[in-house]
Amino acid sequence: MNSQILKDTIDQIFANGKGILAMDESTPTCEKRFEAAGIPQTSEMYRKYRELIVTTPGLNESIGGAILFDETIRQQTDDGKPMAKVLMNAGIIPRIKVDMGAKSLAGFPKELVTEGLDGLRERLKEYTTMGAHFAKWRAVITIGDDIPTDACIKANVHALARYAALCQEVDMVPIVEPEVLMDGNHSIQRCYEVTEKVLKKLFYQLYQFKIDLEGIILKPNMVVAGKSCPIQNSIDEVAEATVKCLRSSVPASVPAIAFLSGGQSPQVAAEHLNAINKNFKDRLPWIVAFSFARAIQQPALDVWKGEQSNVKEAQKLLSRRAKIAAAARRGEYSSSMEG
Repeated sequence: MNSQILKDTIDQIFANGKGILAMDESTPTCEKRFEAAGIPQTSEMYRKYRELIVTTPGLNESIGGAILFDETIRQQTDDGKPMAKVLMNAGIIPRIKVDMGAKSLAGFPKELVTEGLDGLRERLKEYTTMGAHFAKWRAVITIGDDIPTDACIKANVHALARYAALCQEVDMVPIVEPEVLMDGNHSIQRCYEVTEKVLKKLFYQLYQFKIDLEGIILKPNMVVAGKSCPIQNSIDEVAEATVKCLRSSVPASVPAIAFLSGGQSPQVAAEHLNAINKNFKDRLPWIVAFSFARAIQQPALDVWKGEQSNVKEAQKLLSRRAKIAAAARRGEYSSSMEG
């Protein structure tokens, strides 16, 4: 492992106030989103949409890294250029989602564990030859009656640590993503308790597996009440709870935190990120940025509708949402930007 390569990659990703675009939706996820938007669910349409994203003019002004799905890193644009190469030519570092998805955890109803460690060492070596300089593994933690269990949390953070070790072995920066889902009617306090517990157990495992914490990116959820909770907290309350939770559980040696949007609307995700950076800027030991998917992509997908005639308008919306996310990273977001 070359620690300097890891640090240099992270510096490049987040330089000049940039963040990460997550465009690594699996085929089942693409199917759902395309169906909801009335777009044919075919491999060619997925390719066209990803080409729309990677060829968006000015995307590199706000995005320093992009997460790709295995299918995407092997695809080409209409003029025969590999998607990853198009991103690299624009100064955007491509990365790859390497987990195989969350599966039912045997013996633990309603809980999930992420799989994909088998053969990962070989896959990582292949991805490095294809231009991927960092990777992502997502663990999914559900809040409900009597869950998450300690067994579920331990299984997921153990897998995250093993994945991170394999990434650093080949000088790839691991994005470590322990997502506590927004689904449910739990309060913000319950989300805080679970998120804090997950993060503390995660960093214990990372320590056990000798992970260089200066060579990782943490991609956590924000601390928010469940979608079905009757009490939805204010923007400032979410920012305060999130910062308090992270300060109690994330070592200062971690260079960057890039939040997932987790099903929040584009505007709300930007408002929360902005409040975190604006209200607590002087008390954050890490870069606090974004690794948004739907919060950047959804407006563009809704406008595109699978029609070539809508590509330019969709790209304008994609670029705009990326710029809004970058403004929120700087603590300079304003609702007037929504226009």
